[in-house]
Amino acid sequence: MITLTAVDILLRAGEITKVLVVAPLRVAATVWAEEARKWDHLQHLRVVKVLGDQATRLQALQQEADIYVINRENVDWLVRQGRWPFDAVVLDELSSFKSATAARFKALRRVRPAIGRIIGLTGTPAPNGLIDLWSQVYLLDEGERLHKTLGAYRTRYFDPGRRNGQIVFNWVPKPGAAEAIYGKLADICISMQAKDYLELPDRLDREVKVPLSPAARRAYETMESDMLLPLRDQVITAASAAVVTGKLLQLANGAIYDADRNVHEIHQAKLDALEDILEAANGEPVLVYYAYQHDLSRIKKRFPQAVQLATSRDVDNWNQGQIPLLLAHPDSAGHGLNLQQGGHIMVWFGLTWSLEKYQQACARLYRQGQSRPVTVYHVIAEGTMDEQVLRILDKKDGRQNALIEAVKARL
Repeated sequence: MITLTAVDILLRAGEITKVLVVAPLRVAATVWAEEARKWDHLQHLRVVKVLGDQATRLQALQQEADIYVINRENVDWLVRQGRWPFDAVVLDELSSFKSATAARFKALRRVRPAIGRIIGLTGTPAPNGLIDLWSQVYLLDEGERLHKTLGAYRTRYFDPGRRNGQIVFNWVPKPGAAEAIYGKLADICISMQAKDYLELPDRLDREVKVPLSPAARRAYETMESDMLLPLRDQVITAASAAVVTGKLLQLANGAIYDADRNVHEIHQAKLDALEDILEAANGEPVLVYYAYQHDLSRIKKRFPQAVQLATSRDVDNWNQGQIPLLLAHPDSAGHGLNLQQGGHIMVWFGLTWSLEKYQQACARLYRQGQSRPVTVYHVIAEGTMDEQVLRILDKKDGRQNALIEAVKARL
């Protein structure tokens, strides 16, 4: 609403004429148009969604509008259409442009000189550390503050951290680098936290420790031994760490995929814990985040009343109190959705390694407009990689470093 209000003022003043909003797909499909309709002073804004197949997108671009909303995956396609008509751009979830090698960043970089005003919105600007800031800030100022290239930015503010020969796995800020970077950005960035300006209710984080049965424990330890032993004599990379932790986290949740993607259920300990949480909720709606598709299918089998978050109608039904148990994946529900009207109880059935996704997913309930204390349950299988993940999230570490360090800790 704040951004749309600013855009409306600039449009009325004639300082901008055509605005492009780039957002995650689900947010692009629902949030921006709905927000414009929700507020009396914004209802005159003409918002067009540039979504769907190519023919539908091209047709949308031909319509007369004030604001055009497109998902970030189609930014490269839009740039390749030729003439760039947008003199103002809003990047919703700016942190999704943190990779300087991504096609979406390269595409916007090509047309950046044609953009008169650009606004970036994010609650997690540096999920993996300050190294993530360069490409995001470049889109704001074309390299004026943090150098024209990523290499120059690294040289000025960072030293190589863990490495294998010429391969650098992480970059460590030099002494005083953080303060210097913040100083460079002070004139174009503003950071505001809801808790500093609004009276938000309390948030209670709870760990639900789940013991594994002897049979499930043996299965987990066998998997851990078999997966970790081959790594002892080689360099652990993020890719290899991801494979190991992925298998162990699957098993901790209760099932595992084989090489042919067949699902093998190992235990139902977390399902039992979830049942206890739902019973204790005493009829209050509950939002559950799952990690794997077999989590989703097993939860739906145990709890037939569960609804998977898939459409804007599901969002509306949840906020109207019509869904008792909503299932969501942090990849698809982690940004932009307003779910605070529908409930105040959240369960992490399976955790994510990404601090950004974790924080954003929690913020679907714990955000402006929430009127009740929010309880966040973390269902943790005792003695498993679950404990490592939660510890890393508590430390607010980066995803790649977290993966590697967690595997090293298990070794």
